Amino acid sequence: MKNIGWEFFLSVVVLLSDCKYTCFWQNVHKFLFIFARIPKKASAIHSKAPTMHHTKNSSFVIRHSMNKVYANADEALHDLQDGATLMLGGFGLCGIPENCITTIVKKGTKNLTCISNNAGVDDFGIGLMLKGRQVRKMISSYVGENAEFERQLLSGELEVELIPQGTLAERVRATGAGIPAFFTPAGYGTEVAEGKEVREYGGKMYILEEAFRSDFALVKAWHGDKFGNLMFRGTARNFNPMMAKAGKITIAEVEELVEVGTLEPNHIHVAGVYVHRIFQGSNHEKRIEQRTTRK
Repeated sequence: MKNIGWEFFLSVVVLLSDCKYTCFWQNVHKFLFIFARIPKKASAIHSKAPTMHHTKNSSFVIRHSMNKVYANADEALHDLQDGATLMLGGFGLCGIPENCITTIVKKGTKNLTCISNNAGVDDFGIGLMLKGRQVRKMISSYVGENAEFERQLLSGELEVELIPQGTLAERVRATGAGIPAFFTPAGYGTEVAEGKEVREYGGKMYILEEAFRSDFALVKAWHGDKFGNLMFRGTARNFNPMMAKAGKITIAEVEELVEVGTLEPNHIHVAGVYVHRIFQGSNHEKRIEQRTTRK
């Protein structure tokens, strides 16, 4: 038992504490998966960090490890490739993974599908990726602050799927909860419902919406520990926690990375079991989209 390590027992505690938010059997499945992956030697726990690789028959293969800490965004995104689907947390410019976006722009990764509430602004956030023609498809609910987005949409350069904000949030949440699809009344009778299954419940019409499939979820947190437990602050808590649970590979960029046991358990918003990679970001600008001051 000594070879298992305290990280294993911590993961069990986190899973059990999260049962009230997710399906009990889903947590049991995760427990059994972790138990099956226990290394024979304690030293193996801190072996190579988790990576994602292309294979011939599937897009990505995930390798798990207990060592989640990376030096920076460059290392955390080392296996990001053209054609990937990304979830990017944040609300407006609040809580966006700034360092991760900067790294993607530098890497020049192309043909990306981005799932995000917003599309950034012209010179910041996802707007920088749009400017570099790195985004093939944008799935969002509000895009009114980005002139470059508008230009690419009207010219046919960018594929766009606009979704009611509540539906976007629920599709993200469903992805993390393992729910493949759900019915919602939002969008019935509009272009949003075109090509989708429609059913009547209690005299009201509903349309079928499907969960997302994302290769990476990039989130920004206020505090995080080396096991991946995350705390968010203010408006940044809107989409980040849901997306953190929905990625095949979740990468957390945090303002302050602390040792395990430092964070108050009752203040943790996302359990570390959902996070595969974590690093401490730097030089966060935290821009404000529309600044209003009293004269």
